[in-house]
Amino acid sequence: MAAQEDPDKKGGVWVLDQQLDQPIDVEAKKVKETNIHKNCSSMMLLQLAFQSLGVVYGDLGTSPLYVFYNIFPDGVDDKEDVVGALSVIIWSLTFVPLLKYVFIVCRANDNGQGGTFALYSLLCRHAKIKSVPNQDVTDEEVTTFSRSTFGEKSFAARIKRGLEKHEFLQNLLLILVLIGSCMVIGDGILTPAISVLSAVGGMNVHHKGISKEMVVLFAVAILVLLFIMQQYGTGKVWWLFAPIVLFWLLLIGGIGIFNIKKYDSSILKAFSPVYMYRYFKRRGRPGWESLGGIMLSINGTETLFADLNHFPVLSIQIAFTVVVFPCLLLAYCGQAAYLMKNSNNMDRAFYQSVPDTIYWPVYVIAIAAAIVASQSTITATFSLIKQALSLGCFPRVKVIYTSRHRHQIYIPDVNWILMILCISVTAGFNQKTQIGNAAGTAVVIVMLVTTFLMTLVMILVWRVHWIFVLLFTSLSLLVEGPYLSAVLLKVDEGGWAPLVIATAFFIVMYVWNYGTVRRYDIEMHSKVSMAWIIGLGPSLGLVRVPGIVLVYSELASGVPRIFSHFITNLPAIHSVVIFVCVKYLPVCTVPEEERFFVKRIGPNNFHMFRCFVRYGYKDDHRKDDDFEEKLFDSLFMYIRLESLMEASSDTDDVSSILDQQAFESREIPFDNNVSIPFSNADLTISSVETMTITPEDVSLNASRALTMSHRTSANAEIEMNEVEYLHNCKDAGVVHMMGNTIVRARRDSNFVKRIVIDYLYSFLRKICRGNSVLFFVPQESLLNVGQILYV
Repeated sequence: MAAQEDPDKKGGVWVLDQQLDQPIDVEAKKVKETNIHKNCSSMMLLQLAFQSLGVVYGDLGTSPLYVFYNIFPDGVDDKEDVVGALSVIIWSLTFVPLLKYVFIVCRANDNGQGGTFALYSLLCRHAKIKSVPNQDVTDEEVTTFSRSTFGEKSFAARIKRGLEKHEFLQNLLLILVLIGSCMVIGDGILTPAISVLSAVGGMNVHHKGISKEMVVLFAVAILVLLFIMQQYGTGKVWWLFAPIVLFWLLLIGGIGIFNIKKYDSSILKAFSPVYMYRYFKRRGRPGWESLGGIMLSINGTETLFADLNHFPVLSIQIAFTVVVFPCLLLAYCGQAAYLMKNSNNMDRAFYQSVPDTIYWPVYVIAIAAAIVASQSTITATFSLIKQALSLGCFPRVKVIYTSRHRHQIYIPDVNWILMILCISVTAGFNQKTQIGNAAGTAVVIVMLVTTFLMTLVMILVWRVHWIFVLLFTSLSLLVEGPYLSAVLLKVDEGGWAPLVIATAFFIVMYVWNYGTVRRYDIEMHSKVSMAWIIGLGPSLGLVRVPGIVLVYSELASGVPRIFSHFITNLPAIHSVVIFVCVKYLPVCTVPEEERFFVKRIGPNNFHMFRCFVRYGYKDDHRKDDDFEEKLFDSLFMYIRLESLMEASSDTDDVSSILDQQAFESREIPFDNNVSIPFSNADLTISSVETMTITPEDVSLNASRALTMSHRTSANAEIEMNEVEYLHNCKDAGVVHMMGNTIVRARRDSNFVKRIVIDYLYSFLRKICRGNSVLFFVPQESLLNVGQILYV
């Protein structure tokens, strides 16, 4: 809609809400998106690689504690089966963690953030999937909102148009992401259980009198302490994680070398894939089912991707290829060499293979490494929940930042749920085999989800040729497909646990997203147009009392229903009205200088504004405890920039008028210079050609220049008056108006929709946190406006 002149404002313009103004930082220097580790030195790179061991590889590094027992729970009949199983482990570690994740998937991080939601955010930016209902074109001006462009006939462009055109595909993609995320949460419950239980299980290797119940009780005690300590963070002890994991990896690698030399060095023939083929051919269906146990050797790979944090990809690659990968191979080869001579000790293969002289030190380090691995998994779960919350796929819960520098978060509600479920799994299953089957099911499903998301990322973000995309997808499915079929065969032997846990979390996440989108659609259809507000006049048909009201709404345009509901029932409204729209963008972070985006709606004398407050899924609300002050600072800056832009526009008008008038020619000689005063500078028109300027022209130009100069001064005066007016209104008081919305299903809705909206979604809204808590709104300034929406 074109701008219209305001009769009450000389020389100015006002813009309706449907027309987007320039961003407030239009003249500001943009912050380029850079990688903070791009130019780090070699020494710094090695230091980061060392630190990544404690954050990224704890889970993967503790898998030798329980893998062989889950592969052969009933013992080994043929020693060649140990060689074949080892061969499968070696090539699984080579293809999945090394080739797929470390060298390919980790490069798809979103500005340092990994996991399924990070991949989904990348896709939302490069295709208009609309994960955020109130997303608009102004969001794409954020410097971190990068997007690739495609040729109209390219393969990527066709895929992009297909996703944007079909809402069914968008919903299917969201469901896929939610399934993967829920399985990560399930893994966050199962991995601590099996890691700690396997590590603690070594206490009765040399003390036969210790019962199995005592082992489980000790494991539960450690898990309880682990979850209780989450609220205090790991800021003071995080520096211990990397040394513990490094020492653990070197220890199991050294024990592996010792066992290879002592028992059977011929075990190294397992590096030949021929033995992998012979293993499946010889064992048949039991060999195929054993893939569920072999799957645990790559348990923690998805945590590797989710716990990237801000480690550069190169440091991750160095740590894995130089330390983790060779140590794991040596550890598995050493256990296999031990089992070639002691196949009856499968139950505690790891601890039985440890030399007696270093047994207890290894036992202590194993427990410490299991705790670090569990901590990494829990942290990855918290990060995923935070991302889901920011993208509108999880109810608003309390998020506490336990470390300002390491960006560690703690979510109390989720922490206690994880603790209860983890203890239930540990005490309920009471054995590593069933927990292993459950963990394997969760891991393989997450990997399949990552494969499909990576396929789209390679097409839409990386713009890789479709042949390489097909090669990556085919090889991934060729490896992960058999693993999936194997774990599904053990659903009744513990594999049902992650499915039940994931289903419960999926219902919560999908219902919340569904209800949020439907509620926004109803608010969009019930909003009031700006034409209605303009028709009320500067007073809005009410008494304008001193003060400022901040009207919170998720709408990116128009007037929210709660505001129209309020002014039609009460006879007064504040002198200044600011519609605040808080939104989360599918980006890692929004720069501080681009957090607030202000524009005016209506004529100047209406004193109405709209402010967009934009966050990324990693941004810390804690830094905005002065939220109100930052909002007003952005508003005052907008007023100043608006005045400067209008003054600049008036200057351009003067120049164009003078140029047009001065060079209208009639054929008479004129060889002099004409100088006309303009503001602080002279506009000089020089010519040596034949032209004519009449005295009337010069008089008219001078008059117009003087008028424009007065108008520029008037703009500055208006700006000062408005800023002073806003300050006075702010001093009079600020009120935060929020909607206390009750969502109900319409009477003609089907039974399922009524259950989802009237019970599940309503319950989630009751227990989740309100916006007033998130934005530090004082209770004495809070005004709740009730309304009922029927969806």
